[in-house]
Amino acid sequence: MNLSIPASFRKLDLNLLRVFDEVMAERSLTRAARNLSLTQPAVSNALRRLRDALDDELVRRHGHGIEPTPRALALWPSVREALRQLQEAIVPSLFVPKEASSTFILTMADATAAELMGGLAQRLQTQAPGVSLRVVPLTTRDPRALLSDGAADIALGYFPAVLTDLTGHAQAGEAVSFEHQRLYAGEYVCVMRQGHPLANQPMTLDAYCAARHLLVSFSGRPYGFVDEALATHGRQRRIVLTVNQFFTAGQVVVNSDLLTVLPRHFVPTTGMGDQLILRELPLNVPPVHVEALWHRRLQHDSAHQWLREQLLQVAQAAFAVEGAP
Repeated sequence: MNLSIPASFRKLDLNLLRVFDEVMAERSLTRAARNLSLTQPAVSNALRRLRDALDDELVRRHGHGIEPTPRALALWPSVREALRQLQEAIVPSLFVPKEASSTFILTMADATAAELMGGLAQRLQTQAPGVSLRVVPLTTRDPRALLSDGAADIALGYFPAVLTDLTGHAQAGEAVSFEHQRLYAGEYVCVMRQGHPLANQPMTLDAYCAARHLLVSFSGRPYGFVDEALATHGRQRRIVLTVNQFFTAGQVVVNSDLLTVLPRHFVPTTGMGDQLILRELPLNVPPVHVEALWHRRLQHDSAHQWLREQLLQVAQAAFAVEGAP
């Protein structure tokens, strides 16, 4: 016997956790009893036994329902996740695209959505007509909190700091809660309007740094990967405006003398391609790898696996990638 396991846990009836989860979800003993096919006294008795084991009241009567204690609110996410993992391990669900009615939430920038969502929508129509997608704006370079909270199933974007952090934890032998897969490599270019004062001049580093710039920044912070590259040369540019969408950046640049940096593949999708001039950046910048990032709890979920495969295939078709990167 493992004496390091507290006696209170060794004697705990794990069925009580199923009752606790249902009560927390419904905030009602009556509805929880109905969902579990139990009587209300049986549910009340289970809660009493769990209260005794945890030495906490867990829930209190509040109006026509119940109100959880702080301990119950802190405990519930771990209990729910443990029950979900146990159910998946014992009775794994099988995702059948033609029969599915799932809804997936993806978070990404508009440039990524413009390239991938058309192909993904076609695949849903032919392979999984009952499946729905919700795409929400990506507002951070570190979407791990969104994925942990279940606010998104997959985040698509450029997450270099996140990947560095995950790699560091993995190399140190620590548990890593997120998985990722590269979808494509984006090439970024300098973009200006037709007739811009720099349109007919060589794009030198001096000219680039002397210009006024617009930056697409999800956080509003006026510093991006181009600025990091400039800093290695002891240079900087003047960012006078930040926006949080690539399409908005294109619209602003068409109507001003600001320069911006956009993914090359995105420019034709804006409908403004004939009003814009593309120039190579006057310095080397690291490759921008767009990744799919998700929480490890969904790693073996068959529906999630199917969605990840569709995203990879759509990205490979869009960028003519041979095989997974």
